[in-house]
Amino acid sequence: MGRVYNFSAGPAVLPEEVLREAAEEMLDYRGTGMSVMEMSHRSKPFQEIIDTAEADIRELMNIPDNYKVLFIQGGASMQFAMIPMNLMKNGVADYIVTGQFAKKAYKEATKYGKANVIASSEDQTFSYIPDCSDLPVSVDADYVYICENNTIYGTKYKELPNTKGKPLVADVSSCFLSEPVDVEKYGLIYGGVQKNVGPAGMAIVIIREDLIREEVYPGTPSMLTYKIHADAGSLYNTPPSYSIYICGKVFRWLKKQGGLSAMKERNEKKAKLLYDYLDESRLFQSNVNPKDRSMMNVTFVTGDSGLDAKFIKEAKAAGLESLKGHRSVGGMRASIYNAMPVEGVEALVAFMKKFEEENL
Repeated sequence: MGRVYNFSAGPAVLPEEVLREAAEEMLDYRGTGMSVMEMSHRSKPFQEIIDTAEADIRELMNIPDNYKVLFIQGGASMQFAMIPMNLMKNGVADYIVTGQFAKKAYKEATKYGKANVIASSEDQTFSYIPDCSDLPVSVDADYVYICENNTIYGTKYKELPNTKGKPLVADVSSCFLSEPVDVEKYGLIYGGVQKNVGPAGMAIVIIREDLIREEVYPGTPSMLTYKIHADAGSLYNTPPSYSIYICGKVFRWLKKQGGLSAMKERNEKKAKLLYDYLDESRLFQSNVNPKDRSMMNVTFVTGDSGLDAKFIKEAKAAGLESLKGHRSVGGMRASIYNAMPVEGVEALVAFMKKFEEENL
């Protein structure tokens, strides 16, 4: 069997060009006689890999000099604890809960201080983004936290919350590098890389220098202290070196595609193809408030769980992989990240039309 169109939410599709390049370098990285997997993280070739990766993501996102870029093991879920441990100076933080991951982050924060839910969309199964223009932000809040794109529910903030001067902390795991971003609007922006950037096992944290503190939550392990990682240039311990290497290749691939403005244009085109069909379909429907729809994760249902299961099974047989929705919500989900070609979305829509004709 050849390559399938992989709609998995993460670990997810990577650019074929990147995979081929990595395959060519697997046994001998640029004349070193070894794989990057085997290479000392203290070696000159690896230092070049991590330096180039950081320079390229800085260029792609136009990251100001007063922000550090950290490559940290553990994925996004480890950041749920790391953020309050490092940022809760007053012991207070405000959370906007728009999905399961924001909810988990909030619950984790309650272990380290006073965490407040200042807005939520749980009342309608996280199918919309609440109005965040005038929220009851706590006077002594150390930060306001959001999950910007909600992978499970298919929603995305189109406007950032008014944090009333407090630093904004955002989990961008599933919309990372999908469109241009104004980093200066955030105190800390981070994401697990396995959705839109690279292999699982790492998060990239972009943090404003004034938020990197020595006085962290008592008992915080060295490995969970931003300052330790920042001072060591993400090399305090053996880093997730292969993940950094692949992410670096993805950054170069993105630059080659024309950068984040070009990716936004391409991603909007892919999402429009799918949403336009869903809006006219008599069988499939999207349950997400149209103005809050994600470009990256498109959720849909038939309204009949048996038919949903039939669709997923037949789609898989047709080479359309991992379309099953998250176990907590059911239905279907097509994750159409940067590396998903437009042909993949076209193939999905064609299959959905055929399925609709055969099952109505």
